[in-house]
Amino acid sequence: MSKKTIAVVGAGPGLGNHIAEEFGKNGFRVILMARREEKLREYVAEMQSKGIEAEYQTADCGSNDSIIAAFNAVKAKYQTVDVMAYNAAVLKDGLATVITPEELAERYQVDVAGAVCAAQQVIPGQKEKGSGAVLFTGGGLALYPNSQFTSISIHKAALRALAFAMHDELKDAGIYVGIVNIKGGIGADDHYAPSKLAELFYQLYTEQNATEITY
Repeated sequence: MSKKTIAVVGAGPGLGNHIAEEFGKNGFRVILMARREEKLREYVAEMQSKGIEAEYQTADCGSNDSIIAAFNAVKAKYQTVDVMAYNAAVLKDGLATVITPEELAERYQVDVAGAVCAAQQVIPGQKEKGSGAVLFTGGGLALYPNSQFTSISIHKAALRALAFAMHDELKDAGIYVGIVNIKGGIGADDHYAPSKLAELFYQLYTEQNATEITY
């Protein structure tokens, strides 16, 4: 049986790398995606030092062309991306009466449109294979909006809606779509330790009996 591949979009020392490591230690090949190549090299070296097969592709989630190019490179080498985890977001504050429409749209590209684009890169191959998964990093702000964080409140709600819509569309094709709604600050305390949160993503993937986990 060939090794499965997970692409983690929004790799980083917080949650992204922990998701990658969780899947990696369970036998997955890991592809890390983010903007900064020098950091990606460091992350890959760290994964490899733990015995995880890992590599990277640079991707700027502010650009759909960049996302498409990154996934094209992965698919050219491995054909199918078995799991795609989208962990990119613009975590900036801003009141609804202050943030400009242009800022809101720019952040939406990273927070939501980029997630759509990334998912669309892997779904056709998963359909052909008859199996696969798309996972999203959601937030408690989708359920409990905060006036100080208007854009991310709106966009996490949109991402949650996307997860449910996509799950309903693809469930009969053998593709699982799920989202983890994180209600606190990642790494703020032991409860929200990135390693614990990463386990929830793997739980969603293995159990596939719910569209979301709110934690």
